[in-house]
Amino acid sequence: MTLLHITAGLLSLLAGAVALFTAKGMNQHRRWGQAFVAAMWVMTASGALIAAQLKPNIGSLMVALLTFYLVTTAWLTVRYPVEQIRAILIGGMLAAFALAGFAFLLGTVALHSPDGRVDRLPPQPMFGFGVIGLLAGLLDARLLSVGSITGKHRIARHLWRMCMALLIATTSFFLGQAKQFPEPIRKSGLLSIPVLIVIGMLLYSLVRVMWPRRRRRDAPAM
Repeated sequence: MTLLHITAGLLSLLAGAVALFTAKGMNQHRRWGQAFVAAMWVMTASGALIAAQLKPNIGSLMVALLTFYLVTTAWLTVRYPVEQIRAILIGGMLAAFALAGFAFLLGTVALHSPDGRVDRLPPQPMFGFGVIGLLAGLLDARLLSVGSITGKHRIARHLWRMCMALLIATTSFFLGQAKQFPEPIRKSGLLSIPVLIVIGMLLYSLVRVMWPRRRRRDAPAM
């Protein structure tokens, strides 16, 4: 199970990186995007099983479930209209709120624990995951209220959830497993670069989608 989790994690990082830097809407982006979704499903499902049974870790279980939710709802956004999956979206919204509440609870427990951690995790990321889950749940509620999503808002919903899932995977690998890298690399700060790249691409892509630059009109002929 652990080997499957690691393999799927590496594949998700590779597929996610390629999909992130290929032109959106092109066949290559779709193929790598589908590979990313499949790898993330396997990685999060296996991670949840490991955290629940093999190596119990309640914080890792919460992160795996939240990441699974983000990837799934991002994929559904570009596959089905809201009315066809309303029941699934309602379930996802409730799950997002539940995971957010769970994350805030874990952060609070960590703050009041003797070592300032819960299952070796500090409170800051727990509160961060809580904010992500709460925001995602609120946006689900708004979507269900409106009943449809099209155009740039549909793309933005798909984009930020996919990128957030990739950011969680990237952070977990490069920073969460930093001890697996040689000490000179850890001290150099290089491990933070992939995380910063994903954050930068997420912000840049959202700006391009939501506020596209107006094309310049052709200059009049002389």
